[in-house]
Amino acid sequence: MRPGGVDIRLEEVTFTYEDMRMRFDATIEAGQITSVMGASGAGKSTFLNLVAGFETATSGRVLIGGADVTAAPPSARPISMVFQENNLFAHLTVEQNVGLGRSPALKLAEADRTDIADALGRTGLAGKERRLPRELSGGERQRVAIARVLVRDRPVLLLDEPFASLGPALREDMVDLVMSVHRERGMTVVFVTHQPEDARRIGGNLLFLEQGKVIAAGKTEEFFGKNGPEAFRNYIGTGNAEPQSQEFARKPT
Repeated sequence: MRPGGVDIRLEEVTFTYEDMRMRFDATIEAGQITSVMGASGAGKSTFLNLVAGFETATSGRVLIGGADVTAAPPSARPISMVFQENNLFAHLTVEQNVGLGRSPALKLAEADRTDIADALGRTGLAGKERRLPRELSGGERQRVAIARVLVRDRPVLLLDEPFASLGPALREDMVDLVMSVHRERGMTVVFVTHQPEDARRIGGNLLFLEQGKVIAAGKTEEFFGKNGPEAFRNYIGTGNAEPQSQEFARKPT
């Protein structure tokens, strides 16, 4: 099944965390991969949580596929989310953890079990259906989380630094898996990361956050070019950027 993606819009969304007032104004294109980057404390996870519904905007609107979901709970939003800690239940098997994506009560029909088996095969977990999370490596646990995304079959996938604890080679493999799933499903993917090489490998679009605001948005390849945003170039350590091109005009604050 190929559900395709939908666009996401944050229209003058405000939210206060501790003493920082955040204000997000951004559009994420339907069916594209968009990386979200910025220093620690810039508001990346809050941005994702506002889209997912784990945080509620003080003002402004969150729209997914044109529908206003500002006040909707996470369960009512057309999203799946993969967290850094993979969010698996320790007492459930791999197959059961994936099955939760289809039925929270694990009331699974034969067609559901077929889809679960397909998702496990797609993510390289065939033969490990009966294992518990503690019997898996870190990368395998994240594969379980991605397999659960496949059986949920939602048009939006949010990833909050899901591979931060993995080594470079394994992280590359997982990024490649996300890219492959995106090509297969055409979903809208929003990927929060601290790793410039991950964003560059994924391509697509990039949002750069600073002090709770989106200060630059554009094509990822342009961020890494000689005319990329100065704040971004300083962040990744290249610095001394040439003046910003028109594609990277600062967002209103």
